[in-house]
Amino acid sequence: MSVRLLRRLSILPLLALHLHACAASPSPLLSDYTHNAWGALQGAPVDVLKFAQGQDGWLWIATATGLYRYDGVRFDRVDSVYGYRLPSSNVLGLATPPDGAVWVGYRLGGVTVFRQGGARTYGEADGLPTGAVFHIEAAPDGSIWVGTRDGAARLAPGADRFEAQAANVSLPDKRVYQILFGRDGTQWMGTMHGVFFRKPGQTRFSHAWPRTMLTSMDEAPDGAIWAVDNQSNYYRVRTSAPHGDAPIRPDATGNGIRFDRAGTMWLMQPDGLERKFDPSGPSLPAQRLTRQNGISGPLPQSSFQDREGNLWFGTSTGLDRLRPNRLQTLPVAVPFDHPGMLPGPDGDVWIGDYVGDVRSFTADGVKKVELKGALAASHWAPDGTLWLGNEQELHHRARNGAMTRVVPPVLGLDPQALQQDRSGALWASFSGGGLFRLSEGKWIANGGLSGLPAVLTTAMAIDGAGTVWLGHADNTISLVADGQRAGAVRRLGAPDGLQVGTVLQLYRDGDMMWAGGENGVALYRAGRFQMLRGARGAAFRGVSGIVRLPDGDLWLHGADGIEHIAAASLAAWMRDGSAVVSERFDALDGLQGHASQLRPVPSLIHAPDGKLWFSTSATIAMLDPLHIRRNRLPPPVQIHSLLADGVRYTLDDGKPLHLPQGSRNLQIGFTALSLSMPERVRLRYRLAGVDAGWQEAVGRREAYYTNLAPGSYRFDVTAANEDGVWNTQGTGLDIVIAPAFVQTPWFALLLALGAALLLYGGYVLRIRHLTRNMQERLQERLQERLAERSRIARSLHDTLLQSVQGLILSFHAHADMLPKGTRERARLDGTLNLADQLLIEGRDQIMDLRASAEPDELRLALQQFGKGLAEHRAHAFTVHVSGICRRLQPRVHDEIYAIAREALFNASRYAEAANIVLELDYAEQAFTLRVRDDGCGLDDAVAQTGQRPGHWGLVGMRERAAAIDASLRIDSRPGAGTQIEVSVPGRLAY
Repeated sequence: MSVRLLRRLSILPLLALHLHACAASPSPLLSDYTHNAWGALQGAPVDVLKFAQGQDGWLWIATATGLYRYDGVRFDRVDSVYGYRLPSSNVLGLATPPDGAVWVGYRLGGVTVFRQGGARTYGEADGLPTGAVFHIEAAPDGSIWVGTRDGAARLAPGADRFEAQAANVSLPDKRVYQILFGRDGTQWMGTMHGVFFRKPGQTRFSHAWPRTMLTSMDEAPDGAIWAVDNQSNYYRVRTSAPHGDAPIRPDATGNGIRFDRAGTMWLMQPDGLERKFDPSGPSLPAQRLTRQNGISGPLPQSSFQDREGNLWFGTSTGLDRLRPNRLQTLPVAVPFDHPGMLPGPDGDVWIGDYVGDVRSFTADGVKKVELKGALAASHWAPDGTLWLGNEQELHHRARNGAMTRVVPPVLGLDPQALQQDRSGALWASFSGGGLFRLSEGKWIANGGLSGLPAVLTTAMAIDGAGTVWLGHADNTISLVADGQRAGAVRRLGAPDGLQVGTVLQLYRDGDMMWAGGENGVALYRAGRFQMLRGARGAAFRGVSGIVRLPDGDLWLHGADGIEHIAAASLAAWMRDGSAVVSERFDALDGLQGHASQLRPVPSLIHAPDGKLWFSTSATIAMLDPLHIRRNRLPPPVQIHSLLADGVRYTLDDGKPLHLPQGSRNLQIGFTALSLSMPERVRLRYRLAGVDAGWQEAVGRREAYYTNLAPGSYRFDVTAANEDGVWNTQGTGLDIVIAPAFVQTPWFALLLALGAALLLYGGYVLRIRHLTRNMQERLQERLQERLAERSRIARSLHDTLLQSVQGLILSFHAHADMLPKGTRERARLDGTLNLADQLLIEGRDQIMDLRASAEPDELRLALQQFGKGLAEHRAHAFTVHVSGICRRLQPRVHDEIYAIAREALFNASRYAEAANIVLELDYAEQAFTLRVRDDGCGLDDAVAQTGQRPGHWGLVGMRERAAAIDASLRIDSRPGAGTQIEVSVPGRLAY
């Protein structure tokens, strides 16, 4: 069973009711309005009690948990208005009179008026009755009326106190719920005892009927006042007593009512919202907005119509907006299934789909069935005949209305496109079945022509010369000239500028031909295609409907919605290829779905009554191009915040903002107060002196600037609504960043003095430069000599001295093997002492050569000396260096080296140590050398005096330390090792 057959079977039970339902009911509520719902998850207020809109465009919302404002994008809970704090967050009363003030009433009593220049709170001491403030209303004469728990009060223009309105004007002194001023000047008061009214010129109020608690009121288009009681019954208020004793029956039920500017009644019910065209008529599901179709919550309790015509309703868990759609949806009881459409012969429009019959329609609904059976393709021939087709058959309707059935060449396949040529023959393409030409009752594949592609022919048209245009699914178009019966056809494609992908529609425009397709729209003229290029990234994808109106405007229906290109913009594109500016109509305007991307096509027709009809997968939408709903109100613009280097500053309206010195980074927040289609609001801003032109704020309402120099700046912002109506005045903010010292006149004077000093300094530097060059040349020569001396010293140290040292150590080892006190031992010791003296003298000479050696030379020399000692003794040797190695003064270097060598030698020879450690500390304050071991230690007397009988090493170390103003300390205990520390002050060491 095919998918299409399943669709037909599932929808058949509804078709019987279709004609009656279309004629009897208005269009569904949600096809006439775009509905948006907000709740706590979207940051919106809940349990909305009142709405009001000021002259500046802000939508104010009163709740029991705070006062909110909405700019079309974000709900902000505010603790202050115009910079002045609210005394309470439990807000109940709300009003915004024409003078720009915001009046706020509180559930626990009191009223505050907020103005740009200040705020004032009124209470019992100011004549205001106590208790909850139910309602605030501005009277036509500029006075302010307040309804409270304990009665009503009036604040006269310019008065300082409220005046109670009770028995003195025949009003009750308890529970005044609402105040309403009728269009005829009558004042109405809804109270717990019923409605009271006072006509113009009267001083006292009269009691109306019915005389029961009546709270919420509104005025109907005919001037009648409707009011609701506490049982959700609505009455037309009567100013005269009813006849007889019959009770007054309610005229409607609901817990809230509003008549919009068009006069339509909106009733709020506990479970939702209902549109009523006839108050006494039945309740229709299609005219209700409930939880099932997306209302924000139950118990709608407040309503409002803003200055742009949007309807707002507050519920217990959020709020809802109903925005009138620009597109009218064809009222049908059963949705279409991929409808196809064509202009009817009698000023109507014929519509068929995959499952129903072909019916004629006007904008008000269905008229009658024109043809039994589904519709997949249709074509009005130039001679006035009509072709209709589906998967079973083709129908030919003659000019006199007679219908003839034509059997297609292949059964069970949908016709994709139909076109009759000048000879009366019919070209027809079938999905999956190929291309055929019907002539004299015979179907001929490809019309007997060669050169036609095997891919699906998706669109057809005929031009003024009679040439049949065949668009294909492979981005090509075939041209069959009038009268051509054999031979090759002409092919157009990418080499000819065509880049639309699958061709979805061909539309003749005088001597030109439009081609719409998956990837765009192209116009064929002067032998070549020119792709339509849109401004701001408009791509015109998936266009299967094209209409050029007599006024020159171009309308397109595609995958992204409906595009309208004005004649002037289109003419400029044809002239010089400049990008066209298009106006888009999409889901925000009430379009449901998108244009067909295969069949039926076209998805756009120009009806005989001048309206444009658009088909999608399930609906038919209509638009009168001469009477499009427009928003003529330019959006007010406000700059609401400024952060400089992360610090928020208060903006004082009209006054420059002075920022402290050093401010460099700005974040400026602004908004445009358009509530209908904030998604299409365009915002532009510029900072004079920084931005070369206007900057477009796409998807954001902030501007960011970094690295600003001190000075005076002017930030301007402007906006346009969804219809391109710009706020020509915009708004601005003057910003002053305090100059730094470098921008003052004193700094300029210092610069002049500095320039003179620089000239003098340049002369001095030149002399110094010449002197330095001479010194550098001398220094280079000296360094060369020192480098050579260091090389020689390094060579002698690494070869001769180390070899001699090794021999001495070896002889020492042999001397230790001889018994002490023998003649041979004494002679050998004397010889070794002479050798040691010789080694010292050689070392001193080498040190003289290395007087300007590298900073690390001391460590390397001592490390090598210590390692040499360790090779002939049973102890380990390690070196630790802390700080950064620095070159020592030559004399300090020599004495430190001698001290360290003596200490290392003594430790190696006499300490009987297992470990000897050398430490070099290059601190800024002092240079310190330590030699420590873990050997047998020194006697206390030796450690204290530094003298040992027959030995002068320790004495020599002290003398050397004293010679360079160093301190020498010896710490030793028998059996605990020895530490010798030499410290030289940094000023002497380096």
